[in-house]
Amino acid sequence: MAGAPIIDLSQPLATLLREGTKQAHTDAETSQGAKLLLGGKLPKDEYVRFLMTLWYVYDAIERALDRHAAYPTLEPTYNPTLLARAPALAADISYLLDVPADKWQSHPMHKDLCTPSLPSSLQAYVSRLDALADSADPSPLLAHSYVRYLGDLSGGQSIKRIIAKAYGLDAGLAGAGELDGGSESGVSFYIFKELRSAGPASIGEMKRIKDWFRDGMNVAGERCASGEAKLAIVEEASNAFRLNMGLFSSIRNEPAATNKGGGGRKQSGTEASWPLASVAAFIAAACLAHFIIVVGGFTGNRGYEKLLAIDEWVREAFQQFSTGSA
Repeated sequence: MAGAPIIDLSQPLATLLREGTKQAHTDAETSQGAKLLLGGKLPKDEYVRFLMTLWYVYDAIERALDRHAAYPTLEPTYNPTLLARAPALAADISYLLDVPADKWQSHPMHKDLCTPSLPSSLQAYVSRLDALADSADPSPLLAHSYVRYLGDLSGGQSIKRIIAKAYGLDAGLAGAGELDGGSESGVSFYIFKELRSAGPASIGEMKRIKDWFRDGMNVAGERCASGEAKLAIVEEASNAFRLNMGLFSSIRNEPAATNKGGGGRKQSGTEASWPLASVAAFIAAACLAHFIIVVGGFTGNRGYEKLLAIDEWVREAFQQFSTGSA
């Protein structure tokens, strides 16, 4: 039996993470996510429910990062003004449910998610993040920032358009007002600010944010107390991939019952009714694209060209699904 691959821990941490998560990338590529929820229609309620699961993940990550903001290996990439997603998720959930921002957790849909307890895959994810936050060395939290934030920054503008079309949200989502009044668009999660201003980030600016994040990871790697500490971050990144793929299991295999808490926000225009298999396949492909982007890296001119290619791919897929559902 072949031994474990030898890892050169003298390499920059960003490089180690890219190389060290290749197996996790393969696992993601061969997952059954595209086969979820076959048959029927995907209700908007199920998308809102998925946003709720993501809120729990980001709330745990961001509470942990706030707690350890000055920790040597976490400080270089700590920038909640730029990266924090939990507030945006809460805003989107509230908008889509048409409830005040401080009331969505009282909504029957959220109570259903939590009753009798959180889905096992989500609870496992949150418990892991809490355990890292309580550990003597919370450095592996950087691995979860790496997987989540770089994935969200990759192709977010295109995914935003897909979601807006699929669930009948307001058109004209690319304006600067999204960030100013921003919580009412329903797609705030996919919108990032520029690195050094409050304006909405373009694709080029998102590349600069990711380059900044990778530079910060390399600084963190230099600050690791030992090679073992550096290796622990790399190994945790693979675990983060698995935990993220596990969130698919929290998606119900059949349409949810009628929303007992009221119909939610009225849609502007007609909400798209796409075959569930097509939507599930696209979501799985989009998530896989995020993982490929994270693992493959986006640096230099070639990286920027890849990002544009992914953006074009999402546009074409969107057109195909829209045509197929007409």
